[in-house]
Amino acid sequence: MRSMLKTGLLVLTLAAVPFVAQAGTLEGVAIGAGTGAVVAGPPGAVVGGVIGGVVGGPNLGWHRHRHCWINHNGYRRCNY
Repeated sequence: MRSMLKTGLLVLTLAAVPFVAQAGTLEGVAIGAGTGAVVAGPPGAVVGGVIGGVVGGPNLGWHRHRHCWINHNGYRRCNY
């Protein structure tokens, strides 16, 4: 029984890999569908989900870029 459970979890994990690669699209669909549902009910959820999928979602901080410099006192300063 445990081996079946482990195998099922492995299959689900491997099946979710393509969705993780398109996280911006999935976030856009979720945000669009939620907003559409609030504004116009079920038809709005469908339309909002489609529009959110086309436009894409926000980048939720997967990549942070750091900018560093040395100030006039010789200390290293960084902004994220």
